[in-house]
Amino acid sequence: MGTSSRLELNGLEGIDAIRAGDDLGTVIAQALRANGLRLQDGDVIALAQKIVSKSENRYVLLETVVPSARAIELASVCDKDPRLVQVVLNESREVLRAVRGVIVVEDARGLVLANAGVDRSNVEVDEAGRERVLLLPADPDMSAARLRASLVSQCGVDVGVIINDSLGRAWRLGTVGVAIGVAGLPGLLDRRGEKDLQGRPLLITEVGYADELAAAASAVMGQADEGRPVVLIRGATWPRRGGTAQELQRERGKDLFR
Repeated sequence: MGTSSRLELNGLEGIDAIRAGDDLGTVIAQALRANGLRLQDGDVIALAQKIVSKSENRYVLLETVVPSARAIELASVCDKDPRLVQVVLNESREVLRAVRGVIVVEDARGLVLANAGVDRSNVEVDEAGRERVLLLPADPDMSAARLRASLVSQCGVDVGVIINDSLGRAWRLGTVGVAIGVAGLPGLLDRRGEKDLQGRPLLITEVGYADELAAAASAVMGQADEGRPVVLIRGATWPRRGGTAQELQRERGKDLFR
């Protein structure tokens, strides 16, 4: 399978703040119309994790959290609010590293990331003015599948969906958009057996396809106050099969660094 020579990305403008219970399929369909766009077969919708979490009411009120002895201990190492650390622990399978300012964990979904994805930025206080934090979706692949089903039903076309988050990398500075939820397209694209330019078979080439698209979409979404949490990707070439973000996670037995 070849790759596309042209990729078009459109950040959807005018999407209002998402609240718990909002139907993201309807929100996106309305935003497409408002931006003069119509979904086509083979399009991919990439959306920021944060609006998925907000629609799914993945909030935790900090005042309700009672930190454990372990959370208090880690908070002193990381210089963080012990309540926040407890929320991170609640979302984690294992703490891998803890240093000033950050806790690196394997989270409940198997992702290795800072602070289990627990976020305070761009998270509004509740109606009573109480501080809260936002968790990742409980099952991002399932969230992506539900949204894809909604878009297919409303728009009548075969589309892919990527839920995008910004993650750091162990050996490089800076965060990059990564697919944490995928539906309707491959997460991992196995190109072993295809030919290179000299006609030799590829032996080890597996492409993190959904991650590549997520990174491209992230450049359009921005990281601060840009207000473009949904990106329409057009021109991507992918096999018509389902996929998940779980495909992208390396098995522990093949992890050479942990």
